[in-house]
Amino acid sequence: MDHDFNELRLDGVTRRFAGAGGLAFAALNELTLTIQRGEFIALLGPSGCGKSTALNCIAGLMQLSGGSIWLDSTRIDTLPPEKRGFGMVFQNYALFPHMTVARNIGFGLKMRGLSDANVAPRVAHALQLVQLTGQEHKLPGQLSGGQQQRVAIARAIVIEPPLVLMDEPLSNLDAKLRIETRAEIRRIHKELGRSTIYVTHDQDEALSLADRIVVMKDGVVQQIAAPHDVYAQPANLHVARFMGYRNVVEVAIERESGERVTVSGPDICLTGVRKQPLADGRACIAMRPEEFTLGADPGGSNTISGRVDNVEYCGRDSLIDVVTASGTRLYVRANGAPQAGDTVYVHIPVERTLVYPHE
Repeated sequence: MDHDFNELRLDGVTRRFAGAGGLAFAALNELTLTIQRGEFIALLGPSGCGKSTALNCIAGLMQLSGGSIWLDSTRIDTLPPEKRGFGMVFQNYALFPHMTVARNIGFGLKMRGLSDANVAPRVAHALQLVQLTGQEHKLPGQLSGGQQQRVAIARAIVIEPPLVLMDEPLSNLDAKLRIETRAEIRRIHKELGRSTIYVTHDQDEALSLADRIVVMKDGVVQQIAAPHDVYAQPANLHVARFMGYRNVVEVAIERESGERVTVSGPDICLTGVRKQPLADGRACIAMRPEEFTLGADPGGSNTISGRVDNVEYCGRDSLIDVVTASGTRLYVRANGAPQAGDTVYVHIPVERTLVYPHE
């Protein structure tokens, strides 16, 4: 396999399974994506959305029901996994418990028929990349979870693959180790210059690691964009909800003026909101909890009053549930800690409020 490929192309990749009553359903439906050499791609979505299915199809662990996969001009979906030459990092590490760190890392090279003299320097270089030099004689059971995952990464990259595939590699680590190992993965990716496809359900991982994010739902791609665009301009309500827009309120379109719109609903009237293309007079607005400003007085336009129903202390700030007169519940993340039952005013910044067609 050519290590210096220019692009990996997925062309309508589909994977169907037999469902109840013999009916087939698409776990992955017509995924089309071109990945450039050196690019870091995150497949993001909830459990069951098709992201691991996509990774397994690329790896050759699942056969396609439709479409094709190309590495430059070579079609590879007809090749067995070992002929594709990709490196893969699993969620559960998949290390051999009876083998030392060095033997685990060098296993793939030995299977390719390399001599001990050729294996040793490559293993040493991989250990250096994952910052585990000096641990080569230990068994996996003598290492921390983070160290075991770095061994798994070293094993995947030591074969010098054209593409590294990572399937939720950090989900078994605690919060501190996840952040540390995330930084290591990004550093290693940059040093190697290889392409990486990374499956995760964690928005923070995808945002911090990826050059582009592929958001999926029910086997269908919802958005492919740079992290900033997925975060700030979700393509639809599903992506918005998944990316942290917890407040979704149904509204009516009062008037439109160019790219701006005035919307109204129970207890709410917002002017100057940027809009998505809208088919009729109904819409939904989406807002992040942390974008609100909370006050004890009306504070001008684009403000909603409500009663504090619940307060969760979060350290630097609090997550506050505010219920309006009509019963609409707003989630507000703000400094200070009002008491349950207090009347407060929630100011909504229209520049950070998104409008979508009503579902």
